[in-house]
Amino acid sequence: MPLAHVLANAGLFQLGWFACVLGAQRPWLLLVAVACLLVHLLWMAPTRGEWRLVALTMLAGWLLDSALLNLGLFDFGAGAPVAPLWLALLWALFATTLRHCLAWTARPWWRASLLGAVGGPLSYLAGAELAGVGLPWGLLPSLLVLAGVWAVVMPLLHGLTRLPVVANAGR
Repeated sequence: MPLAHVLANAGLFQLGWFACVLGAQRPWLLLVAVACLLVHLLWMAPTRGEWRLVALTMLAGWLLDSALLNLGLFDFGAGAPVAPLWLALLWALFATTLRHCLAWTARPWWRASLLGAVGGPLSYLAGAELAGVGLPWGLLPSLLVLAGVWAVVMPLLHGLTRLPVVANAGR
C-alpha cells in the first residue's frame, strides 16, 4: 500500500475523530466526519467489502459502547439508553483504518491487542475531555476497564476484516 494512501487514511481518520468528538457539543461538525467517511468509501476504498466492514464495525462498536453506558462506565448527560450518534460515526471512521493505516497491527495478534490496550483508553480519555463525557467509575478504573476491553476488541476487529462477507466482496 502506498505511503500516501496510508497517510491520507490516517489524516482523514484524525480529522473525522476531532469532528465527531467536538460534534458532541457542535453537531454541525458531524458533517465534516461524514465527509471524511465518504471520501474514504467513495475514493480510497470503494468496495462492497469496505462498506460492509464499516457497517459491521459501526454496529458492533455502538452496541459495545451502549453496553458500557448501561453498565455506568460513561455518562453522556442525556439519560439515553444508547450511545450517541457521534460515537457510532466515530466507530465507522475507525473501521476505515483497519485495512489501511492500522493494517500493520493485524499480525501478530498481540500488536492489535497492545495497541488496543494503550490507544483505546487514551482515545476515550481525550474524547471524554473534549466531548464532556463523564466517567462515573473514576479515571483509573475506567481506563483499566477500557484497556481490557480494547485489548480484546482490536484483534476481534482485525478478525472481522477476514470474514468472507467482508474480505471477498469486490467492487
